[in-house]
Amino acid sequence: MYAWPASEVPALPGKGRDLQIHDTATGGLITLSPGPVARIYVCGITPYDATHMGHAATYNAFDLVQRVWLDTKRQVHYVQNVTDVDDPLLERAVRDGHDWTELAQRETALFREDMTALRMLPPEHYIGAVEAIPGIIPLVERLRDAGAAYELEGDIYFSVESDRHFGSVSRLDAETMRLLCAERGGDPDRPGKKNPLDPMLWMAARPGEPSWDGGSLGPGRPGWHIECVAIALDHLGMGFDVQGGGSDLAFPHHEMGASHAQVLTGEYPMAKAYVHAGMVALDGEKMSKSKGNLVFVSRLRGDGVDPAAIRLTLLAHHYHSDWEWTDEVLQEAVERLGRWRSAVSRPDGPPAEALVEEIRAALAADLDAPAALAAVDRWAELQEREGGTDEGAPGVVSRAVDALLGVAL
Repeated sequence: MYAWPASEVPALPGKGRDLQIHDTATGGLITLSPGPVARIYVCGITPYDATHMGHAATYNAFDLVQRVWLDTKRQVHYVQNVTDVDDPLLERAVRDGHDWTELAQRETALFREDMTALRMLPPEHYIGAVEAIPGIIPLVERLRDAGAAYELEGDIYFSVESDRHFGSVSRLDAETMRLLCAERGGDPDRPGKKNPLDPMLWMAARPGEPSWDGGSLGPGRPGWHIECVAIALDHLGMGFDVQGGGSDLAFPHHEMGASHAQVLTGEYPMAKAYVHAGMVALDGEKMSKSKGNLVFVSRLRGDGVDPAAIRLTLLAHHYHSDWEWTDEVLQEAVERLGRWRSAVSRPDGPPAEALVEEIRAALAADLDAPAALAAVDRWAELQEREGGTDEGAPGVVSRAVDALLGVAL
């Protein structure tokens, strides 16, 4: 599977700072100090309703992570998946009378268009669950043969008790885990399971649903968590720098995936940091496909909204916080974009070197994009009020905003 084209990231003078970021597994801030190549895995979409603002906010957060790393003169090895076969996708295809593969391809194509418009840096490897199946099957077989998985009516389940570190990602109690498991695709009440939390690794073929030859596993298709594990281990290996996604993925998805990988390899942890973006609400409720209360990037673009304004709306909220989408926050971003473009359109302006360092410092401090925007606002206000004599300043600001915030002025 191919990703989307990369926008050029301008090179800035000097060097950025190492990133301090909130780690769900420790519950606090940690400083990331990758080697020359920083490694990040971000969980991708299930392509049946792309791209809503919850998606956009998540991928914006991890785009900022990449930009901070690039500014430190590191390379970035970024991997993202597409869950292009899963129950929600199949259910939507049946509901709407579409072929599930065509639905997945159409929504994935739309997602690529939206990511390109928003200037999100593409992953080096963009992998669909279907194309990963040949690599998933042997992992499930290994877990089964090691006694870390068991069969139940043809399905293969992972035993969470096989990983002594289980629970260390989300740090939730058993009852909360069980409730979230039921809400987020698990089946804790299925009779015969050794532990209600045990997740499915391989689903035996069901009538009318797609399936693949699973070798010794029998015909079927993979469970959700093992897909990302197979892709991450194949392209990044253990101990990569950041596992990212929305906060609703901390449990069960990232918890289960970490346990799968740790049992498979005997190493701990799977990722050095588990980083989660907050949820976006609309009309007082979390924006979600199940509720249907979605604001789509493509519809806003179709209505003539500048993608740079959409991105500024996302940047105006701290990535780790929950927030609400309104027409007012979008209008504020439209007005901000206009002020910034006006400010950098002049031939000279106030010195900009200190502003670049302010943006760097804000982003290094747990991706504090709102503080970075406020710094640019102050420079633009000074430009409007007093002007300046530094011929290169507007160009420096324009390049810094592009390189560090992904906004083209």
